Amino acid sequence: MTETAVVVLNYNGKKFFEKFLPPLVSFTPAAEIFVADNGSTDDSISYLSKNFPTVKIIDNQSNLGFCGGYNKALKQVNARYYVLLNSDVEVTPHWLEPLISLFQNPTVAAAQPKILSCQNKNQFEYAGAGGGFIDLLAYPFCRGRIFSTLENDRRQYDDRRQIFWATGACLVVRAAIFHRLGGFNERFFAHMEEIDLCWKINRLGQRVFYEGQSAVYHVGGGTLSAAHPRKTFLNFRNGLSLLFQHTPAAALRWKLPLRLILDWAAALQMCFAGNPKNAWMVLKSHIAFFMKIGIERKEKRAWRKQLPYAAPMQYKQSILWNYFIQKKKTFPELDVPTIS
Repeated sequence: MTETAVVVLNYNGKKFFEKFLPPLVSFTPAAEIFVADNGSTDDSISYLSKNFPTVKIIDNQSNLGFCGGYNKALKQVNARYYVLLNSDVEVTPHWLEPLISLFQNPTVAAAQPKILSCQNKNQFEYAGAGGGFIDLLAYPFCRGRIFSTLENDRRQYDDRRQIFWATGACLVVRAAIFHRLGGFNERFFAHMEEIDLCWKINRLGQRVFYEGQSAVYHVGGGTLSAAHPRKTFLNFRNGLSLLFQHTPAAALRWKLPLRLILDWAAALQMCFAGNPKNAWMVLKSHIAFFMKIGIERKEKRAWRKQLPYAAPMQYKQSILWNYFIQKKKTFPELDVPTIS
């Protein structure tokens, strides 16, 4: 068994390998590096074989999405810690050591570094930023990024602290915990699957951490742009699943209807903004969710038998209310719980 395995999921990512694989290999001498290929149709795998012979290749044979691709690949990787790294991430010198040091604490099950933008390296990046949190209706947000407001990096989040969820763009997780929790929920396909996993980690009584002394740069939207209708569909459908799976029945009776109303309001705003395709994707995501409600209930019962409901780091207020009505645009303006 190797101590640490960095696993990059790839689909037609040669352009990212050309730019980001050299620093990854150079700055990660203490870990084994794997590329799990989701049935790429470009020449990224032949490029890897020719130029990076030390990188091990796992052939998934088809596009299984983020969830299925990692689940299949990680069954073939024997390591104590997995580092799930997007192909469009640029690592920095000594990026991995501070993250792995967190796991000396046996209660830490997952972690992420500071995520900055590759296009603007003084600004936080949308996917993960300075560590993830979630509000009472399962809307996610981050330190350094709330909705479309991105903060500049002024070293305000150079700390080490417990968070609710860690981004899948650069996620370090104990292999034993990952497999104990069944990996990623493959019904999610992509988007918010890491939040679901981290919520289960919280329910397990383990902790998720952010390490501000480690930084990486993320391109973002390497597979789907932020405005792509498919991404809208996945985010809204998976958001409903998050709320349903991890909320006790008594609270769900009022939280789910309120969440649906707020989603519809978002769809209406998309229409007014000239994005009818995205608005339709919100409604389509709701239809898809309720068509699978039987499966949702079955999964919820199964996990309830294994894990008590728990969300010690959950934000007990509405991030939508605070952001759009009270105009609280940055994380320091929010009253978010801190547990040391």
